[in-house]
Amino acid sequence: MDEQRLNEALRRAGYIADDGLVTTLWFTQALERPLLLEGDAGVGKTAVAGALATATARRLIRLQCYEGLDLQQAAYEWNYGRQLLAIRMHETGERGVAERDLFARDYLLERPLLAALTSESPSVLLIDEIDRADEAFEAYLLEILADWQITIPEMGTVRARHVPWVVLTSNGTRELSDALRRRCLYHYLDYPTLAREVAIVQTTLPTAEVELIDAAVSFVQRLRQEDLQKTPGIAETLDWVRALHKLELKALPEDTALLLRTLACLLKTREDRFQIDAEQVRRIAVAHTRGAVAARA
Repeated sequence: MDEQRLNEALRRAGYIADDGLVTTLWFTQALERPLLLEGDAGVGKTAVAGALATATARRLIRLQCYEGLDLQQAAYEWNYGRQLLAIRMHETGERGVAERDLFARDYLLERPLLAALTSESPSVLLIDEIDRADEAFEAYLLEILADWQITIPEMGTVRARHVPWVVLTSNGTRELSDALRRRCLYHYLDYPTLAREVAIVQTTLPTAEVELIDAAVSFVQRLRQEDLQKTPGIAETLDWVRALHKLELKALPEDTALLLRTLACLLKTREDRFQIDAEQVRRIAVAHTRGAVAARA
C-alpha cells in the first residue's frame, strides 16, 4: 500500500491525517519500525491506531499503560490455577501432566504484547500513553521493538509470526529514554488547522449543518488561544458540535448565556470554567463573526 492509498484508506476509516503523518505511517510499514506519536492530550493520537487498523483490515491490540504496569499485565503470565489442577490430576493418576511439562504453551496466558507477536494475521499494536509506565517497563519493551521477539525464561524466545504495525503514544508527562526513541520513527501531532478540523467534524458528523460546524470549530480554535489549564481537543470539539446539533441549532446561538451553558462539553476544569465567563465568550464569538465577515468580503 503506497502513501496515496494509505491516505485514502484512512479517510474512509474516518481519520483525516496531515501529509506528514501519512508519510511517517507509510515509513513505519516499509521499514518495519514502531512509531512514537507525541502531542497534547486530545489531538487524536490514540485514534490513529484505530483508524490504521480499520484502514488496513487488521486486528487492533491495545495495551493501556499506567504506573506500576508489569510483565504479567503487558506480555504474559502462567495460568497457575490450571497448572496446579494438572499436577493434582497427575498425582491421583487421572489425566494430567508432570511438573516438568507445566511450562508449555497450553499453560501460557497471552497479554497484549505477546498476542501481537503470535497473532495468526498481521495486527496493529497500540501501546497507549507509554509515558505513564515506569522506566523499567520501557526498558523491557526494547527487545520487542528492536527484534520483534519476547524471551520467556521457561520456554525460550518467541518470535513474531507477523511484524505488527506498532504505534506508541505519549502525552509528555515524563521524558522517554533515548534507547526507546532510537528504535522508533517519530511524529509530533499538533492541534489541527481550522480546515482540517472542519473536515474531521464534517466526516464524523455529516448530518450537522455546515454553518454550525464552521462557526463551532472557529470558536474552539480561538478558545485554544486562551490561557487554559486543559485545552479542548478534537474529541471535545466533536462533543460540542454533537450537543449543539442535538439542540437543533444551525449556527452558534446569539444568546451568550445559552452558549456559555453549552461549554460543559469544552471546559473540563473548575479553573477554566470560571475563567471563561460571559464576557470572554462574547469576545471570542465576536472575533469569529468579524473573521467570517472579512472572509466573505
